[in-house]
Amino acid sequence: MTWLKNNPIALIFLAGTSIFLFHLNVVPVTIMEARNFITAREMITEGNWLLTTLNEMPRYEKPPLPSWITALFGLAFGLENIAALRLPTMLMAIILGYMGYLLSLKLWNNKLLALINALILLSSFYIIVITIEAPWDIYTHGFMLIAIYFLYGFFSFPDNKWKNGLLAGLFIGLSFMSKGPVSLYALLLPFLLAYGSVYKFKGFGIYRKYVPLLVMILLATVIGLWWFLYVRLADPDAFLSITKKETANWSSYNVRPFYYYWSFFVQSGIWSLPALVSLLYPYLKNRVSNKKTYQLTLLWTIFSVILLSIIPEKKARYLVPVLIPLALNTGFYLEYIIHNFKNSLSPKEKIPVYFHFSLVALIGMAYPFIVYFLLKDGLNGLWGYYILSSLGLFVIGVLLFIKLRKSDLYGCFLLTIALIAAIKLLAMPLMGAMDKNSVYKSISPLREVAQKDGLNIYCFGEISPEMLWDYGAGIPVLKGEEEITIPDGEKFGVLVIPTDENEFKRIFDPEYSYTLKTVYDLNHNADPGSKGHRNRLISNLYIVQKR
Repeated sequence: MTWLKNNPIALIFLAGTSIFLFHLNVVPVTIMEARNFITAREMITEGNWLLTTLNEMPRYEKPPLPSWITALFGLAFGLENIAALRLPTMLMAIILGYMGYLLSLKLWNNKLLALINALILLSSFYIIVITIEAPWDIYTHGFMLIAIYFLYGFFSFPDNKWKNGLLAGLFIGLSFMSKGPVSLYALLLPFLLAYGSVYKFKGFGIYRKYVPLLVMILLATVIGLWWFLYVRLADPDAFLSITKKETANWSSYNVRPFYYYWSFFVQSGIWSLPALVSLLYPYLKNRVSNKKTYQLTLLWTIFSVILLSIIPEKKARYLVPVLIPLALNTGFYLEYIIHNFKNSLSPKEKIPVYFHFSLVALIGMAYPFIVYFLLKDGLNGLWGYYILSSLGLFVIGVLLFIKLRKSDLYGCFLLTIALIAAIKLLAMPLMGAMDKNSVYKSISPLREVAQKDGLNIYCFGEISPEMLWDYGAGIPVLKGEEEITIPDGEKFGVLVIPTDENEFKRIFDPEYSYTLKTVYDLNHNADPGSKGHRNRLISNLYIVQKR
């Protein structure tokens, strides 16, 4: 335990490696990942590095930096290597945790608190999920946290103003090149509001950094906006059409009430209860080790939630930037109970502590029984992982109770991190036992078969990104937003999603005959007709012939 306290950076990278760098090919490719992967693939195969595409159509909704990074890993390790394509995203998550440590250390000069903050950040539920659910987000927020680290030094200290200013500008620009203004609005702006509220920008005024500030803003603007300007000039019609559609979505798509994000702390997953307690300012204000910086992280969190709540369009994953200051804020509470649990905490204060760590311990101890009950019919070939994960989590649960009985709260904290790591290391492969779709069929063999038979393949309507990625190449679209194209040739194949089937038949009757050749179904975990089965992951292949 002493070694762990004395080697915080090693522990951060050990935890980050365990949580993010194993079993990268277990989870099926998600819709957002597929878009990123396809754009990266078409950069390599079609040369579309600047005018980015999805199925060889303009894809300007997101800036290209994450796709460029993915493409470089694809060039190095192969476009079929899912683990390699996911690797840079996972490395970015580890960098996020490491920067959380560095920023905390600069804020508090307290290695233990900085370590706690970094580990909370690495193990927060949606930080883990977002690496696969929406890979752009981890880049934009990761780069912005780096920028905030240098920005804090720029505002607060007299030394290295040019270095801090230039690096802050660089990483603000890289954040913008990852997902536009998302992190600038949801992470940087709340930080500036919180910093101004607590510290009044006193250091900036004293050290007169106006010229470096202007250069920082100029550098961030050039790096962040050059690609948008290039696309606006090179392909104005498509750029304006996509921009108009994206802007309209902010007020008309996934609209939720203002209070939709009020349960934001639950997105931290296993840290939900400590995160909630850390938000109780009247309780913690005189208990934390540094009241000023506690006010900073608290206001940073609250301002982020408020700003996100103002926007009508809301999704759970949009809360990821909130989890960054929330992790730092939660660290204050955990540091307090670690140092004071034995001697200073009242019986009432101990109740949420006992509840939280007992619940984590029970999760570990109950894991073998719950997983066996749920997956017993699908464990063939996976018994090794089931046994190892069951032993690992059960032992962690028992040790948690022992540490809690001894009032060793730091040990309980580290064992909680170990629980998350054990789930990712040992239990993730068991996702294979959840595959329940008896008619699952990959579309990947179709391209080779069609080439062999000399059959051109088209899609009628918008094919899902997961299907397009699995196919391995672009598929010409017959039904666009404004017109329908009839291919030349006597015989060809058409992929049709179920919702477009009637229109497809209407368009091709009576000049063409069509025969249903096969059905491709990429639903992994649900049979047709069940609740989780999604029609957008189905494509019916019709062989169409001119009469």
